[in-house]
Amino acid sequence: MNVIKAQDLHLLERRLPLFPWYVEQYIQHKLADLSPSTLLEYTRDFEMFFHWMIQEGLSSALSMDQITLFDLEQLNLQNIDTYKLHLQLRNQNSKVTRERKIASLKSLFHYLSQIAEDDDHYPLLKRNVMAKLKTQRLTNAKLMASRLHGKILEDDTEIHDFCAFIARDCITQISDNPQALHYYQMNRVRDTAIVTLILASGMRVSEVVNLDIDDIDVTKKVAHIYRKGSKDPGIKQSIFFTETGKEALVQYLQMRSIVYPHDRTEKALFLAIPRGASQAKRMSKRAIQQMVSKYAAAFGKPMLTVHKLRHSFATSYYLKNDIYKTQRQLGHASTDTTELYAQLTDKTMEAAINRL
Repeated sequence: MNVIKAQDLHLLERRLPLFPWYVEQYIQHKLADLSPSTLLEYTRDFEMFFHWMIQEGLSSALSMDQITLFDLEQLNLQNIDTYKLHLQLRNQNSKVTRERKIASLKSLFHYLSQIAEDDDHYPLLKRNVMAKLKTQRLTNAKLMASRLHGKILEDDTEIHDFCAFIARDCITQISDNPQALHYYQMNRVRDTAIVTLILASGMRVSEVVNLDIDDIDVTKKVAHIYRKGSKDPGIKQSIFFTETGKEALVQYLQMRSIVYPHDRTEKALFLAIPRGASQAKRMSKRAIQQMVSKYAAAFGKPMLTVHKLRHSFATSYYLKNDIYKTQRQLGHASTDTTELYAQLTDKTMEAAINRL
């Protein structure tokens, strides 16, 4: 099991006692099909919903672990509509996020009413209010493309400019800040390598975090990674990266052990020195996300995130290849997901013509 999944499984196991017994039963059932990272997100959705039920007086429970199946059976459509409005009024919840939170609940309620049984072989949940809901498809390619337009790196020129900004041009914005300048000079080669590798391969941030130094073959320009959603989650798959990615990695590998002293047992490719520590450890997913957001804001693309770097790569890659090669490179289960980049390339080509 890769590093992030192992960490999320540990955190998931620590959180489960906070929930009603039937949630733990649901999680145990789903572990065969879904990753611990996905199920951890589900529990956060459940937690928000259960706390809302208590606040609204829809359960007499004092804590969410005391919410009963009977409490769930008494919910009606008006209650659910009120909860959806509650999610909408929370500014941090986009439409996609709201739909995902409802989908998580639908999955739990479906399990309790259609799969799980009591000792007498009757469903645990006798009435499922969530079955009456119709959640929108989240994979509408045109809708997703319109949301991403202007929030990714639009073409190869902008991709090159962003990497160059991290590698050297960012210094002009922090030259009067000694502390920021110190950390930039120390980490810029590593940061450039991370961003360039994503833009040179389309890797997910979790796949980058999980990379060990032995997973990279710079000569063949191949990385061996644990693929999200793979049918063989314990087996690494090979993914190619470009010559640009190779050059950035070679520069980083030349200084990795010098700038980031570490224990002999530390095999992580990308390292960071935690505050107050003398030894470097595997760079975390959150640290990479924050790093990309920092550079994106300074570059003038504040909506650019580490995941949108993957979208940027995929759009550029799709312009030069077909949908099936793009599907394989990104590790999508079907071309339905990859169809997003057909829509994005239309937007990208339109933007290029307008610039001309």
